[in-house]
Amino acid sequence: MTTSPQLNDGNLWLHFTRTSDWISDQPTVPVIDRGEGCYVWDTDGKRYLDALSALFCAQLGYGQQKLVDAARAQFEALPFATNWGWSHQPAIDLAAALAERFPGDLDHFFFVNSGSEAVESAMKLAIQYHRMRGEDRWKFISRNYAYHGTSFGALGMTGLPGLRKMFEPLRPGHFHAPNTNEYRCSASQQCPPCDLACARSIEHIVRAEGPDQIAAVFVEPVQNAGGCFTPPDGYLEEVRRICDEYGILMVSDEVICGFGRLGYWTGAEAYGYLPDMITFAKGVTSAYQPLGGVGFRRHIGEVLGADPTSMYLHGSTWGGHPVAAAVALANLEVFEELAVLDNVRKNGPWFGEQLWDLHDRHRIVGDVRGTGYFWALELVKDREHKVGFDDEESERLLRGFLSKRLMELGLICRADDRDEPVIQLSPPLIATRTELGEIVAILDQVLTEAADEMRA
Repeated sequence: MTTSPQLNDGNLWLHFTRTSDWISDQPTVPVIDRGEGCYVWDTDGKRYLDALSALFCAQLGYGQQKLVDAARAQFEALPFATNWGWSHQPAIDLAAALAERFPGDLDHFFFVNSGSEAVESAMKLAIQYHRMRGEDRWKFISRNYAYHGTSFGALGMTGLPGLRKMFEPLRPGHFHAPNTNEYRCSASQQCPPCDLACARSIEHIVRAEGPDQIAAVFVEPVQNAGGCFTPPDGYLEEVRRICDEYGILMVSDEVICGFGRLGYWTGAEAYGYLPDMITFAKGVTSAYQPLGGVGFRRHIGEVLGADPTSMYLHGSTWGGHPVAAAVALANLEVFEELAVLDNVRKNGPWFGEQLWDLHDRHRIVGDVRGTGYFWALELVKDREHKVGFDDEESERLLRGFLSKRLMELGLICRADDRDEPVIQLSPPLIATRTELGEIVAILDQVLTEAADEMRA
């Protein structure tokens, strides 16, 4: 693999990427040149099956001409206008289109540019909502190992100590409850079966900190970091109950889970609960343009709009950019033209069955978890006793072998150690059983080699 000399010189600095991976005599970072369908090619002409949808966001894969045409037409008609003191038709139309697809009365929308900004916006909206009702609530609860973004407020919400430590002290008032990792439950001695101790831990934090100070609880329908932690039966309903009992807002962070990743427009619909807000980004445009936002329910809008002189005290220059909004509208149309949600609901369970078959054949796989087109395999040293790899072994397994070998075989997925070592899969939502089968076949080979490598 060769790397662009300009990249190798370090003029461009990459996100969350070790400098040794690209500022090096032997760089390992490919330079992606083009894409089509579920595949991308680097500047050497090597083809990769993108089993991560770039970064959980390229829902429609690559080369969707309708999205390209929508961007071009909007650039020609109106390349830019703000939603600050005035507006434009693409943002108006997009808000209406999302209101039709989001559950319940989640029909108010505030647009920004990214997932981190969406989380920041939801935090500020929650605080302002409570204060306009005469309550000084400013604390937040999220979950251990949850990832909610990198800006300072969102970083406080993020439950990954390794990401926070460099930038502490952060904004105070963030608390992290146990996550829903049933394979390695930290909240209960009898899990499985789950007794919802993880949900009750949220209530314990609420009582300890003071119910009148908690502004919101943030949950992902399926938690990304740590490897696709699905909610136990009754968990999200119990979180909803706790929030209702103590007057707390429930925020569903769907930056990854929204827009078809779980087979529905929202993860809230997939799991049958109604949050007060949904944060989103990534899949709303299938990553063809940067766009994020917050959808919120009518009771929040009623409080913010009760005084004709009031306003939501937040904004950004490019939030709801007309080109991004136009692309998002085209994205929704293509979803329906291609029956994308049906494709995920039809093939997601089959994909899961194939991954469980890998579990049965490879003892290095301790657990398989996920739903829809969002899955993870946790790797272990001793499956019988759920013994994981130590830090040195994880480094050797993930960075020294797996990441390189998967790329050599033309598969882009995520070998991650934000908790235990996992391989994470998030293919484009247009993937058929042909592409899903190709993913499984490559993993079958690599898992055999990985076990041999670790035994050696």
